[in-house]
Amino acid sequence: MRVQKSLLRLGMSLFLISGSLVSGFSQARVVEYKLANGLKLIVSEDHRAPVVVSQVWYRIGSSYEHNGITGVSHVLEHMMFKGTQKIPPGEFSRIISANGGRENAFTSSDYTAYFQRLEKSRLKVSFRLEADRMRNLRLQDKEFQKEVRVVMEERRLRTEDKPESMTYELFNAAAYAVNSYRTPVIGWMNDLQNMELADLKDWYQRWYAPNNSIVVVAGDVNAEEVYQLAKKYFGSLKPSENLRRPKPQIEPAQKGLRRIQVKMPAQLPYLLMGYPVPSLKTAKLEWEPYALEVLAGILDGGDSARLSTRLIRGKGMVSSAGAGYSLNTRMSTMFLLEAVPAQGYSIKQAEAALIKEITDLKQNRITQDELNRVKAQVVASNVFERDSIFYQAMQIGRYETVGLGWRRIDEYVPRIQAVTAEQVQQVARKYLKQDRLTVAELVPLPMNTKKGKAGKGGQHGHH
Repeated sequence: MRVQKSLLRLGMSLFLISGSLVSGFSQARVVEYKLANGLKLIVSEDHRAPVVVSQVWYRIGSSYEHNGITGVSHVLEHMMFKGTQKIPPGEFSRIISANGGRENAFTSSDYTAYFQRLEKSRLKVSFRLEADRMRNLRLQDKEFQKEVRVVMEERRLRTEDKPESMTYELFNAAAYAVNSYRTPVIGWMNDLQNMELADLKDWYQRWYAPNNSIVVVAGDVNAEEVYQLAKKYFGSLKPSENLRRPKPQIEPAQKGLRRIQVKMPAQLPYLLMGYPVPSLKTAKLEWEPYALEVLAGILDGGDSARLSTRLIRGKGMVSSAGAGYSLNTRMSTMFLLEAVPAQGYSIKQAEAALIKEITDLKQNRITQDELNRVKAQVVASNVFERDSIFYQAMQIGRYETVGLGWRRIDEYVPRIQAVTAEQVQQVARKYLKQDRLTVAELVPLPMNTKKGKAGKGGQHGHH
């Protein structure tokens, strides 16, 4: 599978992951605590293996940033490994490794998160280190200058030298006029070049605080013992007094089709299309996001889905095609479609073929068989993914940081099961309208000596 395909299908894969967790949740015992300083602790007891996953989530990401400091959340994530008053640079990772653990971090539009997987008796190691760097980071100019250069190079390699990544970034900037999902997670190059240590310090002091964080622990633990441990390590940290909730950056209604071209050296043309749609957090009708989720599955839910059977294998018009939607985002989002035309076919033909599939969904109700197949896929993935302690924690963290709350995870499978063929047709008619569409087309220029391998970035990690 091509890199960008798998990332565009993040919506679909999260659809499957979400579905996969609900059985796990009904088996797991989930307990929530709140510390006096505002820190929320959520523990999912799962005693099948002597391991523990510890995650610290901060409600901060690129969608909180304003012009001039874009990329600051991601640069700060890099700096979190550069030492505190007690721990020298690089020592955090070494200590986790010495305790037989693995760790990582990533930044996205809605959150920044730090993970460790450890043997269950080592949880206190994770808590001690994470509590220390939550409020006591040493932000030094020398390390900062070095990391900003690392991030700028990452931007060059992952975005500016990758035609499809560049198309995706410019698509977002065109599709969103107000909604801050238009901001790339990695930041605009000009902002990275002009970033100052003071920007980072302000961001850290405001957002990296117990009252803006969720600690999620999943695995072979006792919830009450984890709570006592959390009080010991995180309890004395001072909350931020400067937490300002972001304003609701609601996108004005689109008044007609938007179209952009991206011309750069590339091996293949590429088409990206998107329609603005609500998320679970922003939908006025709660069933709609689940119907959109099923709609994505009908188009792009594996080899028997429509894009695959009709356009790739059927007519052979495209060499790859995808649909993506993620329902658990903080703000309203996009229903995405993409395609790479097959040899001998044009972007225009690929676009017409995708529009034809959308029109079909609006005009003709899907059969019960097709609806059942997509729903069965959710249940199958549920069984397949049930064992992942990491994904249990991951889903809790995601739902919490975007403001849905972890209890909503249990609604996922029954809500998907309740979606009707009529509802799928209704959301297609309501949201997938030509006047709401943004189209981005990558027009390949002759390749230079650099390799033009393609990919898109939705989140940026530490390693």
